[in-house]
Amino acid sequence: MPSLEQVRPATLVDSVWRLVLRLGFPFVRAWWHLRRPRHEGALVAIYVGRSLLLVKSSYRAEWNFPGGSIRPGETPDAAARREMEEEIGVSTHALLPAGSACGIWDGRRDRVHFFELHLDCIPELRLDNREIVAAHLASPEELHGIALTEAVAAYLGRDLNI
Repeated sequence: MPSLEQVRPATLVDSVWRLVLRLGFPFVRAWWHLRRPRHEGALVAIYVGRSLLLVKSSYRAEWNFPGGSIRPGETPDAAARREMEEEIGVSTHALLPAGSACGIWDGRRDRVHFFELHLDCIPELRLDNREIVAAHLASPEELHGIALTEAVAAYLGRDLNI
């Protein structure tokens, strides 16, 4: 699979961040299962032609869209733009609202706002190399064989229990 991202060697700080995220995520997920907090997030489905850009985080097995939590006082659109810039270095593109989905994901009562970005070619990606460690452009046919987060599956209308 060809690399989509601008690659830079992982620094010691990057490696420590990855380790902290990988070790900490199961504990945070367990806490969420006990407390069932409410969470609101924003994800961006980036289409290049018919293919979708997926990102791989350092702490989970499934592929996701760029995005993350909405900060207090922040709009979903602003959160989507901020997360896209932080995670993959993409900014200054017009995002189209694409609805939202609710569910209990990773133990949280989650509401995720979806946005779409339609591009003719893949932009230069600059992964943060801490939280986001890989990117993949998946064709519609390929999506069926890829492990996806529950939020991405909800966006695609896919039942993960099949």
